[in-house]
Amino acid sequence: MAQRSPSTRKALFQARAITWLWKSLARWPLSTLWRIATLLGPLVYRFSKRERQVTEINLKVVKPNASADERKALAKKSLQHSAATMLELGYAWMGTPEKVAASILSVHGRDKLDSARAEGRGVIVLAPHFGNWEVLNFWLSSHFPFTAMYEPPKIIGLEPVIRHGRERMGASLVPTNARGVAALLKALKRSEAIGILPDQEPNWGSGVFAPFYGHNAYTATLLPKLVARTQARVVTGVALRVPGKGFEIHFLDADERVYSNDDAESATGVNASVETSIALDPVQYQWEYKRYRKVIEQQQGLPDADNFRLY
Repeated sequence: MAQRSPSTRKALFQARAITWLWKSLARWPLSTLWRIATLLGPLVYRFSKRERQVTEINLKVVKPNASADERKALAKKSLQHSAATMLELGYAWMGTPEKVAASILSVHGRDKLDSARAEGRGVIVLAPHFGNWEVLNFWLSSHFPFTAMYEPPKIIGLEPVIRHGRERMGASLVPTNARGVAALLKALKRSEAIGILPDQEPNWGSGVFAPFYGHNAYTATLLPKLVARTQARVVTGVALRVPGKGFEIHFLDADERVYSNDDAESATGVNASVETSIALDPVQYQWEYKRYRKVIEQQQGLPDADNFRLY
């Protein structure tokens, strides 16, 4: 039998340990997971320099008129919600379907999806990193034929676990490449629903710079291409956390600019749509993501481009 390398053994151990943790947490009630998150949040803020700094930099951009104390309080609460999301992954992926379904306390705006499909139109759901997006995936795939792009995790041993968790209610996961885009188009032409992450920074050449809270953020241009070829309706979808109790699903009309054929105009509409969803409860957004990693000066090839980067 071939010997596994130390790195392979380490990855296998990590995958098994994380899977065991998810299975254990899946059995716990949301009230307990939230209490743990209230303890973890301050620890993440204090000891995780990267998460704290990125969160505070982003909040300084989006809340320029807030005091330092106000931004600090918001950062702490945001990291508490991010900790809750991580703790709830096992719950969303491995909890019994009856248990997860019961935690969805209400659904607002479902008519937006139903009416579009009744008209023979597909629905593009913009699902930002807000609240618990895995619970949103659970609900969508429980009620509609649903397709979303999927990128395997860095710990490859977790791939079958995560895939099963996301597909168990009927979702279809497709790769983040041309084949995946083709699958999304086919789903929309069948008047089905698809999911897109609107706030994930794309690779160079796959986006444009558009304002996000008044500061340019490199934003994907996949959406206008899908809309132009399918006439799909666009909505923003989030699973708002009701701490310790469950979730409220909200579907909001997207900003009208998302339907523009102009990439920059459409991307501006996408970011405005994300801002509208964040307004439901700003502390539930994942502010520790480097949304402003790329800068225009890099695209322009300026020798001092690094001086313009926020992180």
